[in-house]
Amino acid sequence: MSKQVLELARPTRLVDLSKFNLPSRYKSTLLNEAWQNAVKRQFALPEHVRVVKTSLSVCPVCNRRIPMAVYEENGAIWLKKVCPEHGVFEDLYWGDAEMYYYFLQWDTPEYIAKGLANPYTDLQFYTEMGSCPMGCGLCPVHKSDTVLAIIDVTNRCNMACPVCFANAGAAGYVYEPTLEQIEYMLRTLRAQRPWPPNALQLSGGEPTLRDDLPEIVRMAKKLGFTHIEVNTNGIRLANEPEFYKALLDAGLSTLYLQFDTIDESNEGVVRHRMYNPKAYAAVRRKLIEVARKLGHRSIVPVVTLAKGYNDKDLGKILDFAIQNRDVIRWVNIQPVSFAGRARLYSKEELRKFRITIPDTIIEIERQTGGLISRWDWRPTNWPVAVAKMVEALTDSPKPLFSMNPVCGAATFIYYDEDEKRIYPITKLVDVDAFERIAWDVYRTAKRGKTVWKAVAATKAMKLLRTVKHRKIRGLIQDFLVKKDYDSLGQFFFNIVGLGIMHFMDVMNFDVERIQRCDIHYATPDGRVIPFCTYNNFHRERIEQSFRIDPKMWTKITGVSLTGWKRTAAPGRLL
Repeated sequence: MSKQVLELARPTRLVDLSKFNLPSRYKSTLLNEAWQNAVKRQFALPEHVRVVKTSLSVCPVCNRRIPMAVYEENGAIWLKKVCPEHGVFEDLYWGDAEMYYYFLQWDTPEYIAKGLANPYTDLQFYTEMGSCPMGCGLCPVHKSDTVLAIIDVTNRCNMACPVCFANAGAAGYVYEPTLEQIEYMLRTLRAQRPWPPNALQLSGGEPTLRDDLPEIVRMAKKLGFTHIEVNTNGIRLANEPEFYKALLDAGLSTLYLQFDTIDESNEGVVRHRMYNPKAYAAVRRKLIEVARKLGHRSIVPVVTLAKGYNDKDLGKILDFAIQNRDVIRWVNIQPVSFAGRARLYSKEELRKFRITIPDTIIEIERQTGGLISRWDWRPTNWPVAVAKMVEALTDSPKPLFSMNPVCGAATFIYYDEDEKRIYPITKLVDVDAFERIAWDVYRTAKRGKTVWKAVAATKAMKLLRTVKHRKIRGLIQDFLVKKDYDSLGQFFFNIVGLGIMHFMDVMNFDVERIQRCDIHYATPDGRVIPFCTYNNFHRERIEQSFRIDPKMWTKITGVSLTGWKRTAAPGRLL
């Protein structure tokens, strides 16, 4: 949506900051009139706006690092940056200013990790390559370890989606690491300290085009990855249940399933996914059926969200997830990032399709009739308190979801089978009190002596008091006292998680955000690179370094670039 349209639709009054417990570093600038005026002059901003922060971004044309101002105007958060060669660029940063300030409450030092104890590159390499985002490695400047690791096992694909940030299936070359290269990348990841990542996503391209994918899953499992996802469009798995079963037998945990809509009348699927909407919906329904027959209970529908394309379908997707909650564990929504092939969209199309995290949350609030409100969400770094609490109690490092709070949002919804309705987690648990207790337990345990660990463990029992729903409190008590796993399991299979992650592109890129990214790609050259830097700046160069000519690939393997060796069998959904 263009800035001009939003200006007409939104209020002109600035948000009342007194409603939020903002970190001191924001208060020192938001309330500093001299600083505000200086930044407004530097970026030629109008007097009536409020500057939130300054940061570094990149020029969308030449990729050089340039200064950026992030500011509030007309109820939204905007960015403005100036390249000395290519001029001024403006974009929507966050679609709702009030929710932005609400999420900033979690942008404090205790939510920031310390990075790797053994970074892959040094400061000399970082400097010589031009600093962040070009000097990736992970470098000593990076503040997070790897919580979710990604390995692209191929760039071949049996779809041709214009919104693909990987430009899969259309790069003009084949990128498909060997098993030896993949093992090297897995070992590289597991060598991280203090936390060797245990969550892995096998991505692409379409990973299921590799017949040896079960072998890759088995290899990852053997090397210590306990949670292994396959990122897929589901076509092969819906049509070949035996291949799906082979992945499960090898140790697959979760299917990360492309799922832009379940609406058979959404003709936008033809444009954004190059796929007939009825066939698109049919494949997803068939895959759910196959999962159920195989006893697989961990599918994550992944929605690439674009304004005017499928934002109107969010309610239908959530309904589908609830109806199939025996196999669907989570719904992940990704507002479109204009990277890869999506970078080819025009400036006008970018403005038309751009949607941000708060826009998505408010749309869900509207489509659920307020059952899931905008205040039922928390930033995705919220679990840091819980992880640090467990870390302190067990003297064992844990993964810290320490990304910038504006990178993502999450909540949980519980389906009450007696009442036949959904409840967001905030109606069941006082999550803010839970978080305060977790921090108290952590700080107590960190005092060091054995006696303080015992005190902390006692304090941890207070967490039960935060449960507001009587049935849930009873289930947890039964579990603690009777070890009633069956009842607890039934409860968790009535819960579906909701997450939103807005990955950056060259228009809204923020260096401050990327330095806290904890979703990382491993590459065959021995480096580990944050998600948004990889897809905007590094992917093509790395893939080109390990490319194979398509004709040579077909000649050697006897396999087409879309993976099919034979004519489709009767009944196959292509």
